[in-house]
Parts: sequence; structure tokens; C-alpha cells
Amino acid sequence: MKTSTRPRVVILGAGFGGLGAARALAEKADVTLVDRHNFQTFLPLLYQVSTAGLAADHVVHPIRGALRDTGVKFRMGSPISVDHKNKSVKLDSSESLDFDHLIVALGSVTADFGVAGVTDHALGMKSVHEALTIRAEVLRRFEDLARFEDNTRLSIAVVGGGPTGVEMAGALAELKRGPLKNDLAAAAEHIDVYLIEAGPRILPMFSEKLSARAESDLRKLGVIVRTNTAVREVKSRQIILTEGAPIPAEVTIWAAGVKGEPTASILNLPLAGTRIDTDENLEVKNYPNIWAIGDINGTPGADGRFLPMVAPVALQQAKWVAKQILRKESGKALSPFKYFDKGAMATIGRHKAVVEFRGLKLTGPLAWFAWLFLHLFYLVGGRNKVGTIVDWSWNYLTFDRGNRHIMDTL
Repeated sequence: MKTSTRPRVVILGAGFGGLGAARALAEKADVTLVDRHNFQTFLPLLYQVSTAGLAADHVVHPIRGALRDTGVKFRMGSPISVDHKNKSVKLDSSESLDFDHLIVALGSVTADFGVAGVTDHALGMKSVHEALTIRAEVLRRFEDLARFEDNTRLSIAVVGGGPTGVEMAGALAELKRGPLKNDLAAAAEHIDVYLIEAGPRILPMFSEKLSARAESDLRKLGVIVRTNTAVREVKSRQIILTEGAPIPAEVTIWAAGVKGEPTASILNLPLAGTRIDTDENLEVKNYPNIWAIGDINGTPGADGRFLPMVAPVALQQAKWVAKQILRKESGKALSPFKYFDKGAMATIGRHKAVVEFRGLKLTGPLAWFAWLFLHLFYLVGGRNKVGTIVDWSWNYLTFDRGNRHIMDTL
């Protein structure tokens, strides 16, 4: 039974969008935040965990710690159904949460685009578990090379030439050229890193000039870049292409794209593809007081296409949906959401990065330091910021990576 005059808001998902919305509404609503984990993961830096650049606990932060002194309640669990008539959501913990407003911010999962073998033979990049699995696989195969002491080669293939794939490929190349070479040069020399992109160029969201610069930087690091190369099937030790000879791949990392979290399909809400169908106000179509933000949101941008599944979109929508709910509670008209594109950036390696913002284009050390600063700024938790600075400083000064641990994650 409702005992407060403040609106009851239930938020599903504690990523950038969900946590941001909870903080924005904390002072004027009774908020309950739900997530299947008790921590938030800083996804943009997961690839550094995969390549031994950061410790895993530096990219996660306890949700309760992030909500301390806000008055926001937290429940660990996953939604299994929504009773739209009685306005309640049931969790897998058997608890039911009543709401006046429901915000769905469930995020995204790896999309295989129907390519055979991705689920069985490729490793994704959407969780700490997956990041640690990649790190373990790469380092275990390196130890195999050290044991063989012959001409056996280890091929690591990254599929997807967007920022995640580019950053992963560059980090793997630097891991090979630095720490692994220092550990055992004879083994490191037998490692090949591939970056496979179906389109004509990597980083297609950047200008052609910056895409070319990024590809040049990757090649200088020893990455074998294959553009106009579409994957037909992923097997245990090779990648089958739609055209041309297979590419050897003892380890395949799938960074080709993401899709809306499938859990959204059980909430009895309209879908637009894999996203929840929402109007320009971020409200689910034909479902008043139910909202969707972040990667799961289906509001089209100014060009008519879905907004990109990136953190800035989720952060901006989190603040906007909070304002929308308070407007609606006050009887005011809703306002359409407009995304302010803050540009894009990607790092390739030490002193190598590309940044593009409204005509401003940066490359080299300046872009690299801008990338470092921005990611450190958005990282949640003072301890994580300090730990990341320490790890980055150690890596920079020693050309080493101290997190080269093979840890079983099962």
C-alpha cells in the first residue's frame, strides 16, 4: 500500500542509465533499483582487464556504495514478469515491487547476427567473467607456446572494427610486444593478432582520415587488419569467411556488436527489433508511466535511426527521464528527448588514439591523454580511480602489466 505522496519509481538495471536515473530521482521520489548483480561494471575498460592492463576489481563498484546516503533502495534480482494492471513487477526472488513509474534500463548483450558458432566458440566482452576468461585463454595459450618450444603459432582474432574491437586488438598487440616478449620472446614472436571488419574500414563512425590513422597505428603495432571481410562461421580453431581462405584463430573475441537485453521480451512490452518501442519522450508506446533508457531504448534519433548503444546516450537519457517523470507528476507536458552527440574516441595503444568532436579531430599523444582523462572521470568510486591510476602508471613506466594471472572463473 502506498503511504507516501512521492511517486514510487522502480528501475530495472543498474548500468549507466539505471544508476544515473536513480540518483537523479532520489530527492523527489521513492526509488527502488533492481539489478541481477550487486555491482556496476564500467564496460568501457573491460578490454583492459582482458589484456592484463587493469585488475578486475578496478572496473566494478558496489551498487549500495554508489547509492549510499541517497535513500534509494536496492534489490538484487531479475524481473520475471510485469503486472501492468496492478502496476507491479515480480522478481526471481519472489518479491513483487509496486510502482507508479517503471524505468527499464536493462542494457544490452552480445549480438551474433546469426553467425554460426559464435555462442560456442567465440568470447564476448560484456561482463567481468568474460573479460577474465579472455585473459585466461590468451595467457594459457602463451604458456602452451612456451612449453612447445617449436614453430607453433597462436592466432588471436578480434571480430568487429568498432571502438571496442580496435581497442582490444591494440591492447593485445601491446601485451605481446611488451610483457609477453619480456617474459619469453621466443613464444611472443609466434603470436598473431587479427582484427576482422566486414565493412570497408574500421571505426566507421569516425572520419575516413581518422579511420585510416587508426588502421595505420594498429599495423605499426603488428596487428593484421582485414577489412571487407565478412565472417560466415566461427569454429574452434579457425574463422570461416564468406569469401576467401579461413583465418586461423585459436582464440576468437567477438566485438561485432550488441543487441537489447532479451529479458525485455518477458515484460510484455512492445519491441522495435531487440529494443523496447518508445516515443520521443522516452515513454513506452501505449504504456503510460513506463519508460526505457539506454541500450534498450527504441527512440529514434534526428536521422530516424536508433541512437547508438553507448554510455553518453544512457547518461543523458537517465537525467531526462527523471525530469519527465517529475513533469508528469506535476501535470506538465512532456518534452522530446534530444541527444547531444559529444563525439567519439578510441585508443589504439600508448600515445595512440583518435578523437572526433564536431569537426575537431585529434590524434596521437594529445588524443590518448584525453581518452585517459575522460574514462577516469566517469569511472565510479574513488578507490577504483586510485587503483586505475596506479595500474596505468605502473604499465606506463615499466612497460609491464602486473595482472597477468590465469584465474579460473567457473
